Amino acid sequence: MRIKRKASTFLIITTLLTVIGIVIGGCASFGTLPSESDVDGFKQSSHYDAERQIFVNRRPGIIEEMRARTTTFSLLMQFLFGGSSERSPSTKLPEVKPDLAEFQRPADDIKLIWFGHSSVLLNLEGRMVLVDPVLSTSTGPMGFMMTRFQDPVVKLSELPPIDVILISHDHYDHLDTDSIRFFKESKTRFIVPLGVGSHLVGWGISPDRITELDWWQNVEHDGLRITLTPAQHFSGRDFSNQNKTLWGSFVVQSAKHKIFFSGDTGYDTHFKEIGDRLGPFDLAFIESGQYNEKWREVHMLPDESLQAFKDLKAKRYFPIHWGMFNLSLHAWHEPVERITAGARRDGIPLVTPRIGEAVQLNDRYVAESWWRPLLLAAKSTEAPTGSEATIE
Repeated sequence: MRIKRKASTFLIITTLLTVIGIVIGGCASFGTLPSESDVDGFKQSSHYDAERQIFVNRRPGIIEEMRARTTTFSLLMQFLFGGSSERSPSTKLPEVKPDLAEFQRPADDIKLIWFGHSSVLLNLEGRMVLVDPVLSTSTGPMGFMMTRFQDPVVKLSELPPIDVILISHDHYDHLDTDSIRFFKESKTRFIVPLGVGSHLVGWGISPDRITELDWWQNVEHDGLRITLTPAQHFSGRDFSNQNKTLWGSFVVQSAKHKIFFSGDTGYDTHFKEIGDRLGPFDLAFIESGQYNEKWREVHMLPDESLQAFKDLKAKRYFPIHWGMFNLSLHAWHEPVERITAGARRDGIPLVTPRIGEAVQLNDRYVAESWWRPLLLAAKSTEAPTGSEATIE
């Protein structure tokens, strides 16, 4: 009975938050559901449950099992008011204003800029590929619930002309309404999982600029082959319409390079399958933050992320999904600290630029632990007089 009361309270609170979001942010940010004709097409997918009209993972009931364990009032209170005291940084994180004119110059090496969390700009032999752009000041139907640690290092208007935008799934920290609307009048192509295009059309993107893919499908665009590959996650922009659109990871292949982008995912056999079928990769962007043992089905723990890298047969590891939003209970710096320790142990080369820093990947690149001075300074401030501040 107590569990039922707690679950009822949780549902009441989440429903109220949804209503408040509609009033404050308007309905548009919730997006647009796929049409009936779209749904008819989804039935051809092997991981679409036509009876329930939802997409499913390799293990079809895994999300329901997780929610039965995590949909509790106590967890909601812990998420809102508990966790580490360092869930957000106390000072502005180091950032670099990139020279975008220089960045646009074609090169034989991979060129990239990380904007924090999972937003990345790639230059692949002169083609500009923008992945999961979230470059507004806040995201979500209620901005106060998903604010950034700091303002974007570049404005959308400062970006170079973008050839392709890839969207891994429709959660707010990967699909941002304002960032998408900015491209309404451009010629940018969008490549997205099944169903996600309905959101884009609702925000003014012409359907003829959108390509939807199922897992393992690919499309050729201007010398790039882009493949949507599996992930273990879920979708939905409100509490009532879950898993109506697909989620996934991406493989981007140019004439000289092959890159993997994980999107959001729990650990499963798909990493080895992707590595076997499409690897090896020059670079793997791997989800490495916002994890918790309670929801490891949809967000990998650090050792799982490291194993995913090995499964993929990649040369370099770029940790993403950290450093810009407070979406879990761990300290903001914990993910990169744990990944760094594991990479050092296993001999894995990391790519860890500052926010906004333009990187050209070649033999001269050396990863820098730019966050360490911040932690040392914080420890020094907190340490009692006469003690030595250390970070383990």
